[in-house]
Amino acid sequence: MDKFINNRWVMKIIALLLAFMLYMSVSIENSSTQQADSPPSPFSGSTDVQTVTDVPVEAFYDRENLVVSGVPQSVTVTLEGPTASVKPTALQKDFEIVADLSNLGVGTHQVTLESRNLSDRLDVVIEPSVASVTIHEKISEDFPVDVDFINRGQMEEGYQAEQPIVKPNIVKVTGSRELIESIALVKARVDLKGVNEAVEQQSRVTVYDREGNTLNVEVNPPVVDVSVPITSPFKSVPLKINRKGSLKENLSITKIEAVPNEVTVYGPKSALDKLEFIDNIELDLTQITESTTIEVDVPVPDGVKRVVPEKVKINVEVEKEEQKTFTNVPIQQIGLTEGLEIEFIDPETGLMDLTVLGAPSTLEGVNSSDMEMYINVTDLNAGEHEAPLEINGPQNVSWDLPKRNVKFRLIEETNE
Repeated sequence: MDKFINNRWVMKIIALLLAFMLYMSVSIENSSTQQADSPPSPFSGSTDVQTVTDVPVEAFYDRENLVVSGVPQSVTVTLEGPTASVKPTALQKDFEIVADLSNLGVGTHQVTLESRNLSDRLDVVIEPSVASVTIHEKISEDFPVDVDFINRGQMEEGYQAEQPIVKPNIVKVTGSRELIESIALVKARVDLKGVNEAVEQQSRVTVYDREGNTLNVEVNPPVVDVSVPITSPFKSVPLKINRKGSLKENLSITKIEAVPNEVTVYGPKSALDKLEFIDNIELDLTQITESTTIEVDVPVPDGVKRVVPEKVKINVEVEKEEQKTFTNVPIQQIGLTEGLEIEFIDPETGLMDLTVLGAPSTLEGVNSSDMEMYINVTDLNAGEHEAPLEINGPQNVSWDLPKRNVKFRLIEETNE
């Protein structure tokens, strides 16, 4: 081993290897330092260029007292530098583009847009890089909100929009003095197409100038509640009161009157056109023992939306019943077939006494001519028949007859 180490050729070779290793070490270190200090070359494989679009611009200024216009909403940013820095930055977009207006006063200024939170190793190009920004004095003013109806002519037939209610009806509008002074209208819109009932909706508030242009101002609140009463077609119709049961013995009705005697019904025109009166209001006579007033609900007919009023009062007046007899009242006939004539069998004379019952005040005005007694002989052929006797007479009276049926003979007319 000692001989090997003492050999001068071995020592020369070892010295040469050590010198070569020292040279390579220094050369690599210098190369790394030179690359770190030199700007990246576009021809170097370790650099990259990325373009980021729609980068928002943040403006810094006194927002309480000033408003600005002319600041672009977004810009395009081109990044160039080492690939290891460019790609993550472009993907994460963790940088800002700002317009610093904090030291500028009211007026128009040319402002250079700046980047923030970017590595110094990156070259940045902003497009556009300069913005013409106008700074205005900021003021606020209260304005009433009007409602703008659209498609009003396309409401269902017969329906009408009434005065709308807006809550709140006053809004605060904030913007530059020039814009505030140009305001002509502040409106909320309501679409009435196909509407047939009251509208309840939230509507965005829009501000217009005198030329009808929309103004870019702040509105507080930006949305209001709008209520629009809608009136439907209507008509007045009478009430028909149906009597159920009978009064107690010795009582007679002198008057039944609804107050009011007409109601207003609302609904589609097609339904109203078919409606002549309101039925299905019943008065139970078995519960009446004296003159009284009863409150009843007014039924809502099919197809009708509502009835006003919803309740009516029925005044019922009664008196002790009396009677009045008419003698020899002729029995009429209806529906007699042409070519036939009638011959009464029982009563043979074709006359009958009729007793009418009612209140004294009612009977006082009733005459025999007001009472009609008849039999219906429709579609009867020649021969003997029996038919019930029917009576027509004034309201609020009843009647009594010695017999209910009439016997008669239909015979063919003879031509002499």
